[in-house]
Amino acid sequence: MPKLKITQVRSVIRRPQPQKRTMAALGLRRMHQSVVHGDTPQIRGMIKRVHHLVRVEEVEE
Repeated sequence: MPKLKITQVRSVIRRPQPQKRTMAALGLRRMHQSVVHGDTPQIRGMIKRVHHLVRVEEVEE
């Protein structure tokens, strides 16, 4: 299964609460922090909600 590397590039300060919760659900807490998740429809949906706060790259494991 392909993996996605998701990196937080913008702050969640002054963002709506649902966006803050989505970032926390992705495991992102700090600026420039990266997490790796499987490429699933659920993760893609969460990325779509906060696409302006993150950078997404495909990685091979």
